[in-house]
Order: sequence, then C-alpha cells, then structure tokens
Amino acid sequence: MKTYSITEAAEHFNMTPHTLRYYDKEGLMPFIERTSSGRRVFKEADMEALKIIECLKSSGMPIKEIKHFIEWCSEGDSTLQQRYDMFLERKASVEAQMEELKKTMEVIEHKCSYYKTALDSGTEDIHKTKKVTGF
Repeated sequence: MKTYSITEAAEHFNMTPHTLRYYDKEGLMPFIERTSSGRRVFKEADMEALKIIECLKSSGMPIKEIKHFIEWCSEGDSTLQQRYDMFLERKASVEAQMEELKKTMEVIEHKCSYYKTALDSGTEDIHKTKKVTGF
C-alpha cells in the first residue's frame, strides 16, 4: 500500500504542509494516521478525501461547513441525505459562480476587442462615446 508524507501529499495538491497541518488542526482530517514518532501518514483513501476537501474549499465552502461534512461521513449512512443535499447546494453555488464568471469573461472579451481595435488604428478616438478614455 502506497503512503505519502505530509510534504508529498501537500505537493500533490499544490499546497503547503502548513495548510495540511491547519486542516488537521481544524478537524478536517480525523482519518489521518500517525507514526509512533507523530508524523502524519497519508494513504490513497486519505488522498481521495483530501481531493474532496479541496473541491469543497475551491467551491467557496467555509472550513466550518467542510468539517460538518467530514463529521457526517464519520456518522455513516444516517447522514446520506444531508451529504446529498449539501452537494446539491454546492452544485447550485458553483453554477451561479460560473454564470458570474461567464458575464465577467464577456466584459473582458469586449475590452480585449476594444483595445485591439484601438491598437490597430493607433487611437481609441473611433470608440469615444464618453469623456473618460478606455471605458
């Protein structure tokens, strides 16, 4: 069975060992085993759990709520509905974020086109509809 040190696990997820220690301190990794000298040992199942933790974190979920999810997992099948509902909420939240990012990208693409045209013509005078340049 392959195991990972805290440094290897951190590198795998492009984070620092300090972050993993923080997650552990906050109760997000109650499943992590330690050697007799106290070093954390990450197994494949732990790496999969960290993948979910990172997914939830990158979706904007606060550490406190991720901890609830971890606790629900520990409680077993009695919390399946809560976990399912939580992921439905995350899905809706991420979809809303994606819509906002799509709108942001549309504005950025418009401004790229605007400045490309201005650069090609050597001036933005052809675009001026407002007194403030570049808007």
